Amino acid sequence: MNYGLLLSGGIGSRIGANMPKQYVKAGGHMMVSYALMPILQCSYIDKVYIVCENVWKEDILSDVRSLALDLNEMKVVGFAQPGENRQLSIVSGMEMILRDAEAFDIDDTILVHDGARPFLTAEMLNDCYNAIVGHDGVMPTLPMKDTVYESNDGKSITKLLEREKIFAGQSPELFNLLKYYDANMALMPDKISKVNGATEPAIMYGMDIAMIPGDENNYKVTSGVDMAEFVRIKEGNSP
Repeated sequence: MNYGLLLSGGIGSRIGANMPKQYVKAGGHMMVSYALMPILQCSYIDKVYIVCENVWKEDILSDVRSLALDLNEMKVVGFAQPGENRQLSIVSGMEMILRDAEAFDIDDTILVHDGARPFLTAEMLNDCYNAIVGHDGVMPTLPMKDTVYESNDGKSITKLLEREKIFAGQSPELFNLLKYYDANMALMPDKISKVNGATEPAIMYGMDIAMIPGDENNYKVTSGVDMAEFVRIKEGNSP
């Protein structure tokens, strides 16, 4: 069984909007709906869970229905409550999956994606599932374009890092479900609050994570500039 987990519990504090950024509309639909659509349409994915506050459940389903009337919305089988941070929201989603499932296979997977990444493509999803064969997980990555330095105190440069060995991670991230759950449990209750990215627990646990080429268009909306670009693209406006 391949599960999809969409994270839509953030508050979008850096955007400055009057609602969480993933619920801002452009082109007639919410950002989270654009992130969810390719996951629902992906033939690899059997069931989808969404992490969000209760007040947004019906809005998400209604908006997705209006995007594609022929969409099999029955793939959305559950809503989980957000955790105190992003990683605990992932744990919340996995715990709901584990409670709901009657049985598990050692090859079951979970795909984790952000509701604030509205430009996910079917090609990216297919690449993830093709690459996980023989591995414990997959993460799309982008090479660093800028020269990268390390600083011990944030005030002066300590050393130059090898740019060729440094990559920026993106979502969606795909994992073997049971191994990834164990990886997160190994960090409970205190260490998990310090996790910055979904793949971090997997690496700390010794899981084998394959890298695939990322997509620069698959950016996460985190700033006002990002939001303006999202609106421009979805409204069909020229640069």
